[in-house]
Amino acid sequence: MMKKFLRGVWNYHNLLIIFLTPLLLLPLPLVIRSKEAECAFTLCVMAVYWLTEALPLSATALLPALLFPLFGVMKSSQVAGVYFKDFHLLLIGVICLATSIEKWGLHRRVALRLVTLVGVNPGWLMLGFMSSCAFLSMWVQNTSAVAMVMPIVEAVIQQILNAEGEGEQRQQDLTGTSNLGLQLEETEGPSDKVEEPKSITNNVPKEDHTISIELPPQTNVLVKMTDGRYRSRREHMMCKGMCLSIAYSSSIGGISTLPGTSPNLIFSEYIHQFYPECTTVNFGNWILLCLPISVVALLLSWIWLHWIFIGSDFRALFRPSGERTGTEAATARVIEEEYNMLGPSQEVVTGAIFILMAALWVFRDPGFIPGWSSLFFPQHSGHISDATVAVVLGLLFFIIPAHQPSTDKHGSKYEAMITWKDFQACMPWEVALLVGGGFALAEGTQVSGLSFWVANLLAPLGSLPVIATVTIACLIVTSITEMASNAATITIFLPILAPLAEAIHVNPLYMLIPATLCTSFAFLLPSSNPSNAIVFGYGHINTMDMVKAGIGVNIICVLAVLLAVTTWGIPLFDLDTYPNWAPNPPKANNTDW
Repeated sequence: MMKKFLRGVWNYHNLLIIFLTPLLLLPLPLVIRSKEAECAFTLCVMAVYWLTEALPLSATALLPALLFPLFGVMKSSQVAGVYFKDFHLLLIGVICLATSIEKWGLHRRVALRLVTLVGVNPGWLMLGFMSSCAFLSMWVQNTSAVAMVMPIVEAVIQQILNAEGEGEQRQQDLTGTSNLGLQLEETEGPSDKVEEPKSITNNVPKEDHTISIELPPQTNVLVKMTDGRYRSRREHMMCKGMCLSIAYSSSIGGISTLPGTSPNLIFSEYIHQFYPECTTVNFGNWILLCLPISVVALLLSWIWLHWIFIGSDFRALFRPSGERTGTEAATARVIEEEYNMLGPSQEVVTGAIFILMAALWVFRDPGFIPGWSSLFFPQHSGHISDATVAVVLGLLFFIIPAHQPSTDKHGSKYEAMITWKDFQACMPWEVALLVGGGFALAEGTQVSGLSFWVANLLAPLGSLPVIATVTIACLIVTSITEMASNAATITIFLPILAPLAEAIHVNPLYMLIPATLCTSFAFLLPSSNPSNAIVFGYGHINTMDMVKAGIGVNIICVLAVLLAVTTWGIPLFDLDTYPNWAPNPPKANNTDW
């Protein structure tokens, strides 16, 4: 009975978290009657719900709209006004671009072309897919990039496995023996009896399956397979490395641009909202800082994954192209066939708008030269943002016809590049609502004075070297983002780290930029982010594979970020000086605490 009761309690653990968390934290606003305590109560409840996902993330984001007016922190109209910001317009424009890219297959052209350029050796193939996925994730959400690239990767993987099988069968037909690269065990004598293969279950993976293959009468060979789908451990390890490389490269590439991932957009909007005089955070400066980080992290991660899953012998990477194996030749053929099947004119239109959007973002206000906004709109150039560009070009996808005008029995027929249904299918409304709740939470911490109280509480960290404080913040954020979503993690920490930087008189960007970048480094668990979950769903890897490889990639990425902010990031953002646009915070009124 006790076991049944405990099992029932565990089945309803989400309900327990939902109801017990507010009850346990309720003394905070009741005993300590202050706006800081009431805002802290809201923050703690949201943090618990976000970390445990007891409620859907987007539903949890609505709590400030309920609790802030109830506690008197902010009026309901004020809270509602914070939920929709410039970020949402930028997100809408970016999703219009991503919808057209996915609908007309531009992602396939980019991925296959990059793979063709680097070659079909397993190592170069991995680098090619990593580069293509990272490039796509610079402009679309990481989840979308993985969803676009993984079907291509899976097709190539299946082609490699089929080519290996064809080569092995051909060698058996010619020589009467199996591929020498496989593990073989000869029977003690000739036998006409063939053993029945052991059953292979899907839910209980086995490390060693013995399958007997019928051969000529003089030989009977038992071939040991690592899994029902793979003929050798080498094949299985290659598939693991290929899949993990896609999951990791999407996050690494996404940090390169402001619209590349949700934490970057949340950070940008936070800076514009609470530091409106800060003009250094723009599309151009962000690329100059983060693109080298992505390149360094991508190359080092590729070396790490190659060493783990393909092997430590890198000499095969530099073998002349004329010495391809049968598998590599077959893979090259399937990639070439896939590429030749592409070519609709809609890809050209999508690619042209994509290039135009990126160019307008970079040169709107690059900093080192006058931007086009100040040249063409000198009187109100400050009113134009990246969201303006995204919305204008995003609307073009609903206007430009996808085909030449045609007629049928019902009259003329017109189809735009994308439809509203296409857009709705790709638009992450839950992310938009989650980010709005984060903005409301950040506004509440400022209005109530909670952020100043937390900053004073953490002020002793100012006695440490700045790089030590930044490293601690990066490690904390990287650890928590493995359990919570990236957007939720950065939403919780931005209102904490910014006042901390002000309290220890450090440029807020010195704290916020590394923390924002490290929020995207969730590589250890399939549940850490949707990209990992998509890759995990293909069935080539298990959790321990992801943990083993993810630890190394996490270390590489964090070190790359710390290297960037302590070298070329300092002159780029003036990180070594306390800026004029950052206020000197007043002492928190914490007499009630």
